[in-house]
Amino acid sequence: MKRTLTFALLMVVAVSLLSGLTAPVTRAQAGPLVCLVTDVGEIDDRSFNQSAYEGTVAAAKALNSEEPKYVETQDSNDYAANIQLLAEQDCKIIVTVGFALGDATAKAAATYPDIHFIGVDQFQATEIKNVTGLIFPEAKAGFLAGVLAGRLTKTGTVGAVLGTDQVPPVVAFKEGYEAGAKYAKPDIKLISTYHPGGLDKAFVDPEWGAATAKQALDQGADVIFGAGGKTGNGALEEIAKAAAAGKEVYCIGVDTDQWETVPAAHPCLVSSAMKLITDGVIEIAVLAAEGKAPAGNFIGDVGLAPFHDFDGKIPAELKAELEQIKADLLDGKLDPLTGKRIEATPGK
Repeated sequence: MKRTLTFALLMVVAVSLLSGLTAPVTRAQAGPLVCLVTDVGEIDDRSFNQSAYEGTVAAAKALNSEEPKYVETQDSNDYAANIQLLAEQDCKIIVTVGFALGDATAKAAATYPDIHFIGVDQFQATEIKNVTGLIFPEAKAGFLAGVLAGRLTKTGTVGAVLGTDQVPPVVAFKEGYEAGAKYAKPDIKLISTYHPGGLDKAFVDPEWGAATAKQALDQGADVIFGAGGKTGNGALEEIAKAAAAGKEVYCIGVDTDQWETVPAAHPCLVSSAMKLITDGVIEIAVLAAEGKAPAGNFIGDVGLAPFHDFDGKIPAELKAELEQIKADLLDGKLDPLTGKRIEATPGK
């Protein structure tokens, strides 16, 4: 069952985003059809595909359009064909999800110049008029998660279960996480493991994620970051089993607030390193409908999810520290890959 946004949230989004349009959209002026192609996996993967899908649903509501059409990619060889399928069904805005769809998106944009493409996690090295790459400073979100892990660990060992290193955002999450952990605890021991498979397997292997998380727990890790779609979700759920059995261990989710999407992880899920994909998709889609969507890259927001049931276990001073670190990261005062302070340039 795919999870959809509540009616109340959709109405809030619609009202807030439509306020900037030059004229209200009516049913007689139905908005452009918004469509989506997932990376390998489903729209209810409880991670980045789902976040992008929810953004597409909310964007369609904001634009007074019909319910979005979507294609769930089963094989990475089908990216181009899946985009073409939607392009030929009156879609005017197509969201493609994931770094791996970058080439197929760029080629489709050349073939269909009247369609605006939103490439989630797709850095645009060359500006293409009808393509907006929705990218995020994943290292900053990872750094916050690492600081949290470094402050929470009692064993002095933390881990990360990750998707493939063939995907730059995953690498950025990992490097930021490790830098943040060292910032909090310079002598910390890190156990970070990438999935050994390719793009077709790395994000849809919860069994490997669970086994790898168990290995990290057995090696003394008591805080583990799961960043890899369903693979990472498998890690979260394995750690949750240990927590439910009485071990004092924590897990940290990724991309979205996984408290809402992976309830099985509740026994350990202290927070998530979020990329606000849903918000970014909505904002760009509305701009595209106005003919104002930027060519090139659009940098979305990041942050830590609420602590939920663990809020009482997080000291006030740590909450304050994380808020200050977030501000410094977003202001460019702190390097998320080194943890070093960045001196302001004189005169700027």
